[in-house]
Amino acid sequence: MTEKMTSQQAMELEDKYGAHNYHPLPVVLSMGKGVFMWDAEGKRYYDFLSAYSAVNQGHCHPKIVNALIEQAGTLELTSRAFYNNVLGTYEKFITDFFGFDKVLPMNSGAEGDETALKLCRKWAYKVKGIAENKAKIICCENNFHGRTISVISMSTDPMAREDFGPFTPGFITIPYNDLKALEKALEDPEVAGFLVEPIQGEAGVFVPDEGYLKKAYTMCKSKNVLFIADEVQTGIGRTGKLLACDWEGFKPDILILGKALSGGVYPVSAVLADDPIMLTIRPGEHGSTFGGNPIAAKVAIAALTVIKDEELTENAYNMGIIFREELKKIDSPMIELIRGKGLLNATVIKPMNGKTAWDVCLKMRDNGLLAKPTHDHIIRFAPPLIINEEQVHEAVEIIRVSLKSFE
Repeated sequence: MTEKMTSQQAMELEDKYGAHNYHPLPVVLSMGKGVFMWDAEGKRYYDFLSAYSAVNQGHCHPKIVNALIEQAGTLELTSRAFYNNVLGTYEKFITDFFGFDKVLPMNSGAEGDETALKLCRKWAYKVKGIAENKAKIICCENNFHGRTISVISMSTDPMAREDFGPFTPGFITIPYNDLKALEKALEDPEVAGFLVEPIQGEAGVFVPDEGYLKKAYTMCKSKNVLFIADEVQTGIGRTGKLLACDWEGFKPDILILGKALSGGVYPVSAVLADDPIMLTIRPGEHGSTFGGNPIAAKVAIAALTVIKDEELTENAYNMGIIFREELKKIDSPMIELIRGKGLLNATVIKPMNGKTAWDVCLKMRDNGLLAKPTHDHIIRFAPPLIINEEQVHEAVEIIRVSLKSFE
C-alpha cells in the first residue's frame, strides 16, 4: 500500500489519524541515502536538516544499519533486569571515547536531559549538602531541551508552555550568553547545576561569544556547581569538534548526548559523568526498559566508529567554512545574518513582498533542497557531515536561486 501511495494520500492519512503536534513541510519522503532523500514520486532532495542533526553520518550508513540488523537477529531486548553481553562493551567504548568514568544509557534526548536533572539533584543532596528538595538548577532563556513537563518548565517559549502547567519548580532562568547574570544566579547557595546548550539550536543556531562557555564553567567550579552540557544536537562532530565544548577546551561535569549517537538509525541517548557524580544514583532510583538494550549498544558503537574512521568531525569543520563563505556571496535582501559553527548554521531571513522563511523553504524544496524554519524568521542549515565540497557548492546554488526568485 505504501509503495503505491501518493504524497497527497500520505499527508491526508497523517492529518486524519495522527495528532497535530507538528507542522511539517509538505513533502513526503520515502527513501534516504547519504546526503540525499527522495519523495514518494521519486524526486531527489539535498537533506539540510539531518533530522535535527541525528543523521550526521548520512542516511542509511551501511555500517550502522548492518550493526542493527545483525544484533536484531541475535538478541534485541533483555531490559536491565538482567545483564547482556553487549552493554558492558558499549559502556567501556563510549566512556573511553568521551573521557568519562561512567555512562547512564537512555533513549531520547529529552530523557537524557531529565536524567541529567535527576543526577544533578541527587548529587546536590548527597555530595554538596543542599537541604532536601531545595536544589536549584540554572537554565537559559530561549533554551530547547525537549518536551517533557520538567523540561518545558525551564522553557521561555510560550508555545511550549501554554496550557501545560502546573510546572516543575527548582529552576532559575537567566539570559543566554550573559556571564553577569550567571554570576548573580550562582550566588544562591542552593544552586546545584547550570544546564546549557553550547550553541542554542532551536533558538536559531545562536552562537555565544568566544570564551563564554569556558568562563561559565570556571564560574561554576568556583561555586561547586555542576556544569551540564546539553550536546544532543551540537555533539558528535556537528560543530567541527567532537563536542561543541571542545572549542573552548574543557570537559563538562555532566554530558548529555543523543540524536547522532545512533546516526538516526535507532533511538539512543546517553548521560556521561565521573564517579563522584554518577555513583550517587543507586539501583532502583532511575532506569529505562529500553535504555542500554543490545541493539542500541551495537548501533551506537558503529555510529561513533563511523564518525572517527571517516573523519567526519574534520569534514564538518572544513565544509562549514566553505558553506558560510559561499552563503555570504549570495546577494539577497532577504539575508539579514549568517551564523554557525561547522555544519550547524542558520540564516536570519528578512520578509520580502510578504514572503517569509517558510516560503523560502518551500521554494528550496521545489528546487531540490530540504530545510525547515525555526521561530518563523530563521532557516537552519545542517546537512549530514559526509557532504563534500562539490555538493556544498551545488546546495548553495539551490539556496541562491531560491532566494533570488523572490526579488
